[in-house]
Amino acid sequence: MKYETVIGLEVHAELATETKIYCSCANQFGGDTNTRCCPVCVGLPGSLPVLNARVVEYAILAGLAMHCNIAEQCKQDRKNYFYPDLPKAYQISQFDIPLCADGYVEIDIDEATKRIGITRIHIEEDAGKLLHAEGGNFSLVDYNRGGVPLIEIVSEPDMRSPEEAAAYLETIKSILQAIGVSDCKMQEGSLRCDINVSVRPEGQKEFGVRSECKNVNSFRAAVRAIRYERDRQIAVLEAGGVVEQETRRWDDAKGESYVMRSKEEAHDYRYFPEPDLMPIHVDAAWVERLRKTLPELPQEKKRRYKSDFDLPDYDAGLLGASVGLATIFEATVTEGAKPKLVSNWLLGDISKILNEKGIEATEIPFDGKALFELLAFIENGTITGTIAKQVLPKMFDEGKSAKQIVEEEGLAQINDEGAIASLIQEVLAANEAAVQDFRSGKDRAIGFLTGQVMRASKGKANPGVIQAKLREALDAVK
Repeated sequence: MKYETVIGLEVHAELATETKIYCSCANQFGGDTNTRCCPVCVGLPGSLPVLNARVVEYAILAGLAMHCNIAEQCKQDRKNYFYPDLPKAYQISQFDIPLCADGYVEIDIDEATKRIGITRIHIEEDAGKLLHAEGGNFSLVDYNRGGVPLIEIVSEPDMRSPEEAAAYLETIKSILQAIGVSDCKMQEGSLRCDINVSVRPEGQKEFGVRSECKNVNSFRAAVRAIRYERDRQIAVLEAGGVVEQETRRWDDAKGESYVMRSKEEAHDYRYFPEPDLMPIHVDAAWVERLRKTLPELPQEKKRRYKSDFDLPDYDAGLLGASVGLATIFEATVTEGAKPKLVSNWLLGDISKILNEKGIEATEIPFDGKALFELLAFIENGTITGTIAKQVLPKMFDEGKSAKQIVEEEGLAQINDEGAIASLIQEVLAANEAAVQDFRSGKDRAIGFLTGQVMRASKGKANPGVIQAKLREALDAVK
């Protein structure tokens, strides 16, 4: 039997406000254990929350960017459950009246655009963090993260493959970064997701029984977790079993999930309106003021890059989705660089360095003017493309301009025909077999010899001069 996978995602994004959601503690990652918390964070008796208005604004911006309706009146609710990282024994969240609802985002998948529904976006506080002692039988709690403002973005079950889920997560991340409400650093827990997966026979209208997979902290892990859970549920059904509704924890190191508990329903949390906070009133004028501050969104940027700069769909999509890459791309093109050339460097060598260093594009230590200088050096023959690939990492590591690096290390291109001819004679003398191959009609030997001359010049010889002088030298030995 063939099965269809049904996927819904709950994305939790930490908001980049200066202070926490219900107190004035700094909203910053890290810090010594339990040094960024106060009586409100740790739920001491008598402490009262005060809502951070900027949290509401950031949530509204996210809602507008995802085409949601913004509630004129909403409230906050207590979600009751008992866990050591939740000192009050409840989390302040939103239940039946979320701040934002009924929206959508568009994802690009298989050269087509698909709309994924957004059920709701609501605000809530984060919990603390459990620190498990290695080899011990106890855990400690760090409440620094307690009270960090979150938005939870709940999708409709509109995704049908791990690839669609990955595209959706990338889209959500790019939107949140574009509007500046979250840094989305998954390695710091700023962006996390829970995955709801079910399977059903192809053609069946009713959804199958779903399981929720928690502890997913990377896009790669999300794809692996969905594939695992899809295959696990199909195996259960094929064996004549019944899929249980449950919450599972994903172990990325082992590549498998395991049962945490049976899946809770809303009544299990005993929701009721938060009595210590007033209802939230959002007037239309406030929403419109915020709407006017929205920047160009990733999909809009992609369309503009295709029309204005004639970039391929792939290039335009990747650049438009990254605030850092888009910023340096536009600045470099403004300086006069060719758009496709800039795109090639950003999506090629520069992205490779970013991945190796594990940093975001917003952390590139040079601007568009500096990148233009490097590319101009290639265009005007000051350095070769090979040398440029050596200069680029030094621009990252040393904070120097391309001009400084080229001058200090003597990397300028060798254009002197006499010097190149001398290198060619040395290479021909050391590679007689390749010379004989060329004389016997094997033209590919010239590519090998060209590479040897470039190596002898440490990548600095002008490729055009090499080609011309090498041909002359080979013709002379025929």
